[in-house]
Amino acid sequence: MSSRHLFLMGGSPPFGQRFGRMFTKLACGADGKIAILFLEREGWEVYMKKYTSALIPNGAENFCYLPLSADPAESFLQELISSSGIIIGGGDTESYRRFIVDSETGECIKRMYMNGIPVAGFSAGALIIPEHCIIPPIDTYKRQHLFLKGLGLIRDCAISVHFTKWNERGNLKAAVSKTNVATGYGIDDNAGIYFHNEIRADNEGSIHIYKNRT
Repeated sequence: MSSRHLFLMGGSPPFGQRFGRMFTKLACGADGKIAILFLEREGWEVYMKKYTSALIPNGAENFCYLPLSADPAESFLQELISSSGIIIGGGDTESYRRFIVDSETGECIKRMYMNGIPVAGFSAGALIIPEHCIIPPIDTYKRQHLFLKGLGLIRDCAISVHFTKWNERGNLKAAVSKTNVATGYGIDDNAGIYFHNEIRADNEGSIHIYKNRT
């Protein structure tokens, strides 16, 4: 089994300086192709520069921009599976989950991750990656705390993003208790956690850790 690399980012892009360097190196630098999965909206082309700005100085040159949909074209899937790094963007978490979890896109991501392709999720992208996709009330249409199935790249943890900005301490502790996972990670804006083979190996910026005492 290949060594696996996962970056969970607590806010909007870009990567921090160190994680940008790490992700670029893992995605093979100038020789690789980094796929950016996002929800298409007006002005998206300009916004993509936020994702690439911390990667280009470290040698990344080749990017493919893949707008998500319920029924991705074969060309979309071929671009994805030919990539050497994957970034899942931020925005409407429920839509990201609907288009990725339990879809052919999600299955491709899981296979690629298990084969050593580094995966990074920003905000919504980070929330859908664990086994439990936990969406706080502030981030849902009906202002409800949602506990849904996630992509499952990492298990036995609860993830909270925009932790300080959204005042997520109570929600994260409740999520740890409800899902009975070992650890809750609260990730601030401009911060991230790097997992190597599903074990927290590094972090950049401010993170908050809660252990399940039960």
